[in-house]
Amino acid sequence: MAGENDNLNPRAARDHGGGLDGAVACYGGPRADWMDLSTGINPHPYEVSGLISSDWAELPDHGTFENLTQAARQFWSVPEGAAILPAPGASAVIARIPALAPQGRVQITTPTYNEHAAAFVAQGWSIQPDTPAEARVIVHPNNPDGRIWTEADANAPLTVIDESFCDVTPEASLIHLAARPGVVVLKSFGKFWGLAGLRLGFAIGQPELIARLNDLTGPWAVSGPALRIGTRALQDVEWAEATRQRLTVETARLDDLLTTKGATLVGGTTLFRLYEVDIAKAWQDRLAQAHIWSRVFPYSQTYLRLGLPPADGWSRLEAAL
Repeated sequence: MAGENDNLNPRAARDHGGGLDGAVACYGGPRADWMDLSTGINPHPYEVSGLISSDWAELPDHGTFENLTQAARQFWSVPEGAAILPAPGASAVIARIPALAPQGRVQITTPTYNEHAAAFVAQGWSIQPDTPAEARVIVHPNNPDGRIWTEADANAPLTVIDESFCDVTPEASLIHLAARPGVVVLKSFGKFWGLAGLRLGFAIGQPELIARLNDLTGPWAVSGPALRIGTRALQDVEWAEATRQRLTVETARLDDLLTTKGATLVGGTTLFRLYEVDIAKAWQDRLAQAHIWSRVFPYSQTYLRLGLPPADGWSRLEAAL
C-alpha cells in the first residue's frame, strides 16, 4: 500500500463511498438498476412508521429532544456525567469539533475516515499521523480496516472517539470514557439502522464541551421526523440484537464468496469488509460492468471495500465476480 497519507491531504478530493451518479455516468444503465455496495450502510433498514403531522409542520420542542437523548443514554449506556447532543449526522459534528480547542497539532493515524483530517486542517490545525499531539482522533472500529482501539489510545487533551460503526460490536465501545475531560464520543444513526438519509448523529461528552458544540450547531438542528424515528429505533433493543446476528451471518457469507474468488480479507466490521486483491480498480470495473458499485481507495492499488448486498442481491454479486 502506497501513499497512506494521501487521505490527510486537504487539497485532495475527499474520497467517500456512494457517488452512484458518477458510476452511472461512467458505466451507464438506469440508476435504479444499480446496487451500491460502496458504503457501510445496513441493507436491511429499520422500518419507518408512526410519524404524525406535527413532526413535519412544527419546530421540534424540548420534549422531543429529551425523549431522543434519554433513549440514546439508555441504548448506549452513557455515563451520568456525560451530556448528549443530537445532530444532523455525525459529519455535522466532525466539522465543528476542531473549534473546541486552540489551533495546534492533531494525531490521526492513517488510513482512516478522511473527514476528520479535513475538518481540523480547515480550522488551522496540522496533522501528525504517528506522534502524540494536542488532539487525537480514533475511529473505533476504524474505517476501512476495522481496527479496534483501547482506552490507552484516548490519551490527548482533546480526544475524538468516532464510534460510527461500533453498534455492531457494542462490547468494544469506549462510551464509558465520555465523561472524561476532553473526550467526545461520536455515534452515527444512519449506518447501523440503515437510514443514512435521515441525517442523525450524536456527540457525547463532558457537559461543557457538548454545550459549546450545541452553540456551534444552532437551534433545531435535528428534524422532527428524525427525532421521532431515532427515539423509536433506539428503544427497540430486540431489533438491534437480531440485526447484529443477521449481519454476522451475512458477513461470513460475503467473506466466503470473496475469498473463493481470490480476495484476501484484511479486516472490517459486519457492515463493511476490506479485501486485498491483485488490482482493485480492475475488480471495481468488473463489478461496475454488472452495475454493482464498490469502494477503492486513492492510497492503495489493492484495497477493495464492499458492504453487504440486499437480500435479493447475492446471486447477482456472485455472478458478477
